[in-house]
Amino acid sequence: MSKIFVVGIGPGEYEQMTIRAVNALQSCDVIVGYTVYVDLVKEHFAEKEFLTTPMRREVERCRMAFEEAKKGRSVAMICSGDAGVYGMAGLMLEIGQEYPDIPVEVIPGVTAALGGGAVLGAPLIHDFCLISLSDLLTPWEKIEKRLLAAAEADFVVCLYNPSSKKRHDYLEKACDLMMRYKSPETVCGIVSNIGREGETGRVMSLKELRDTRVDMFTTVFVGNSQTTAIDGKMVTPRGYRKGN
Repeated sequence: MSKIFVVGIGPGEYEQMTIRAVNALQSCDVIVGYTVYVDLVKEHFAEKEFLTTPMRREVERCRMAFEEAKKGRSVAMICSGDAGVYGMAGLMLEIGQEYPDIPVEVIPGVTAALGGGAVLGAPLIHDFCLISLSDLLTPWEKIEKRLLAAAEADFVVCLYNPSSKKRHDYLEKACDLMMRYKSPETVCGIVSNIGREGETGRVMSLKELRDTRVDMFTTVFVGNSQTTAIDGKMVTPRGYRKGN
């Protein structure tokens, strides 16, 4: 029976994939995905057929998955992290309107905020938000407003896509914006290559973070006013009142 699974494969390490995700990939005929993500799973599902497209060919990739399913095949569209967090689930459901006879099931995965948070300790215990610093699909002016609003509301802020060759100073800009409301001593952390070879994590202050070089494989965590460092770990208390 034709069906499409939209599967979040987690950070990249097989052991951090959910059992439900593994079962979906084992049961399907074809695995479709961005070239880099397919390379992460190929060795564990070598008997499957793989179809790939490069970056920025997402619409083509989605149609490819539906066209395969039209042939009566079971298809898995894979994404890193969680398919519903900056992933392919939304686009697949949108395009799926053109293929009403093909069911789509979204299977969650471990997104970088959760995988990286575990490396740092417990930074996301209280209210937090995710903001991508990539202005490829979102105007920088809107990103600025979100950073300022989150900082003023004292959210823990997790930043995706903090830097690239074209955006080398975006994290610096983001830190400057948040320091309008957050103390320069706010406890922060970064994690690189989450769940992959070379994984590293580091805790620092917001003013130190401002001058820290990161890349697209780094996830950034900015604490709230209660976040503290405990034995080299980043810990946000569950509540603002003592004893919670």
